[in-house]
Amino acid sequence: MPKIVDHAARREELAAAVWRLVGREGIAGATVRAVAAESGWSMGAIRHYFSTHDELLRFALEVMTRRISERVLALYADYRSGDVERARRALEQLLPIDQDRTVEVVVWLGFMTRARIDPDLDEVRLEGWRGERFICRAAVADATATPLPTSLEAELEPTLEAAAARVHLGIDGLSIQAAIYPEFWPADEQRATIARILTEATTGLDAT
Repeated sequence: MPKIVDHAARREELAAAVWRLVGREGIAGATVRAVAAESGWSMGAIRHYFSTHDELLRFALEVMTRRISERVLALYADYRSGDVERARRALEQLLPIDQDRTVEVVVWLGFMTRARIDPDLDEVRLEGWRGERFICRAAVADATATPLPTSLEAELEPTLEAAAARVHLGIDGLSIQAAIYPEFWPADEQRATIARILTEATTGLDAT
């Protein structure tokens, strides 16, 4: 019988190789040759799935952002009422709290640095901002027992939207600091800090 190949799984294997390389060496280190060596594939096999290097990089970034989204959506699969602890856990998906999430943040920062000069990554850059803002809106809505946003573009009422913007700014700053200066930001300190950011942004706000 012919061997059955799971093409989706093989593409994601390549994405994981890209993340490892970008995490260690930056975007410049994730060449097709380096990805081939990291994954154990031939360069020809990689080109069977991705016709260009940029296509491979974009796919790797899209898989990573999808996984973050899936973790957040799983938290809200059965949303019934406000839960500050769940809101905090949602925000933690954007922080370098463990090895996997540290790689995600480092890879994201590497791609966003390149996106400043690479128009091919512009839509991915903007989708990343929308995704982060959605998570911040969901956390604020959860912490204040108000309805969750229904789409990436849906804004909360103005007071809550302003709170989401403050949380977004806070979590971006925290994730960058924690990724660059991990010795000053152990996981427990990151958790405590994001909890404070969320509390300060939503204190006094509720469904009314």
